[in-house]
Amino acid sequence: MMLQAAVLSLVFPGVLRAQITPASANGAPTAVSTQTAQQPQHPWLNPSLPTTQRVDALVHAMTLPEKVAQMMNAAPAIPRLGVPAYNYWSEGLHGIARSGYATLFPQAIGLAATWDPALQQQVGDVISTEARAKYNDATKHGLHSIYFGLGIWSPNINIVRDPRWGRGLETYGEDPYLTGTMAVAFIRGLQGNDPKYLRTIATPKHFDAYSGPEPLRHQFNAQVSAHDLEDTYTPAFRAAIVQGKAASLMCSYNAVNGTPACANTLLLQRYLRQSWGFNGFVTSDCGAISDFYRQGAHGFSPDAAQASATAVKAGTELDCGDAYSALTEAVRKGLISEAQIDAAVRALFVSRMRLGMFDPPRSVHYDSTPYSTVDSPEHRALSLRAAQESIVLLKNDGVLPLNPHLKTLAVIGPNAASLPGIEGNYHAIPSHPSLPLDGLQQALRGRTKVLYAQGSNYVDDLPIVLPRSALRTAAHNGRQGLTAEYFANPQFAGRPAVTRIDPQVQFDWDAASPVAPLPRTGFSVRWSGYVVPPAAGKYSLRLRTGCGDCGGKATARLWLDGKEVPRSPGKRGGPQAEMTLDNTHPHAIRIEYSFAAPLFGAGITLEWQAPADALREQWMQGDRQADVGVAFVGLAPRLE
Repeated sequence: MMLQAAVLSLVFPGVLRAQITPASANGAPTAVSTQTAQQPQHPWLNPSLPTTQRVDALVHAMTLPEKVAQMMNAAPAIPRLGVPAYNYWSEGLHGIARSGYATLFPQAIGLAATWDPALQQQVGDVISTEARAKYNDATKHGLHSIYFGLGIWSPNINIVRDPRWGRGLETYGEDPYLTGTMAVAFIRGLQGNDPKYLRTIATPKHFDAYSGPEPLRHQFNAQVSAHDLEDTYTPAFRAAIVQGKAASLMCSYNAVNGTPACANTLLLQRYLRQSWGFNGFVTSDCGAISDFYRQGAHGFSPDAAQASATAVKAGTELDCGDAYSALTEAVRKGLISEAQIDAAVRALFVSRMRLGMFDPPRSVHYDSTPYSTVDSPEHRALSLRAAQESIVLLKNDGVLPLNPHLKTLAVIGPNAASLPGIEGNYHAIPSHPSLPLDGLQQALRGRTKVLYAQGSNYVDDLPIVLPRSALRTAAHNGRQGLTAEYFANPQFAGRPAVTRIDPQVQFDWDAASPVAPLPRTGFSVRWSGYVVPPAAGKYSLRLRTGCGDCGGKATARLWLDGKEVPRSPGKRGGPQAEMTLDNTHPHAIRIEYSFAAPLFGAGITLEWQAPADALREQWMQGDRQADVGVAFVGLAPRLE
């Protein structure tokens, strides 16, 4: 379950190089200007000077609006000062995420189950290596986008006290000591061991007491005793800062004892900076500053200017969002001084200096990290090892190991063939995902018959992938699955570049090409075949896409029995069909998906809601025929 990624390298003014603009129409970068080494060099571009001197000179050269713009996650370029655009937001909880194919590791709760800090550090090392490779490649091609930066907004080290929170799978569980130990190892892997440069910047989150009701996170007030704060909620963060030396930290949406976390001086000053000696920068969770004044949220501040000034003075240097755009107004009104703005901007640029962003590339050895490291065989091998060590055998009554002469095996359960079930949250995009059903079929091929039934949904009102057991390539005696035609353009023009049988329509292509030779920013796919319902009853079919219509650049269409199904309302509401069947005859189905967006959001799933009795009966039929049954049950990321 590993992937491929992109690699980039930054351009620095004052050094012999070509400035690169975004790709031209044919996809090739365009060099627009060349500067020579003889051009006068700004002091912040001189690596022989102390970092503090370089940063002070840069901040001093900025105007107030330029400083304010640098305090939001999508920081724009300042061409006159040689400052490139940069987005602080990247994800790498268990694989570098949302930026094309990369190595996928077990979800964080699975990594915790290895009880192996040394392995955890190796996982962090791989994730940050692939992040550098993608960053190097992206900047080389003029791409300064979200998810291609070097700020990894991980690990999630909140303590799980109530599984109904719904994000426990992103964490290391309920124990503060284990959480802190795994966090330190992961942070060390992410940030590397170079004495001068950071490979990436780790951002442990969400500080603090962020495990209340997730639907109420923008208004929730965690009432925590002094003992519980010290004994339960802060130890892992203390370890992450004091031992792990994390260079960044994220404050949470919720309030703690009446004060929003991103304005909470007890957390951000007394604990973080005074007691733990933190000298990095704090970023808000996305939109958390707006929650100070947004209607229905905390009601802590009257407006954006007051909220922004309060957050910065408390110690939150970076806003994931745009609330800090009001800081210029806040300075004018005397709510905050420009000197306090300067201090925040200095912290941000110290971090970028520590990443080597203003030094000649040849002096930063991480800048030579090649794209070939992404989804490499070595990284896949480590992912396999981590997956094996994450498995916990609670009890064995003699069934395991399976009899090598097993004749029939029943594979049942909604997670047996679920892509989200192996991806989890904040996940890398696997280039060759192997679902549990596929793995068992491959391992037992030629000696054991494998029967498969979805068996049930997670809950009645949540659609789930339409399983391969209900799809056929032909009306009668067809192979399971649908015939897929992949076109290297969004218009279904010409001959398909690839034709194959897809077992089910369940794909995640975020910033990735579905299959070579299709481009990742413009392709189309047509699936055709038949749906065979397991029993008479009421069914609902729908298409769910990765980003809705991606700003009008993606379309998903569905035909049943030759009639096009209308689109359902909602942000990601694809075509949806409700039908009541009095038979189990095959019904012709055709799906067309076209994607022409700039980069992100490709993906499509054909889902259904089927009668519970029909699914249960399929389960029991398989169970009655098999010598052994393997059930893949539990929760799912969307459900949580």
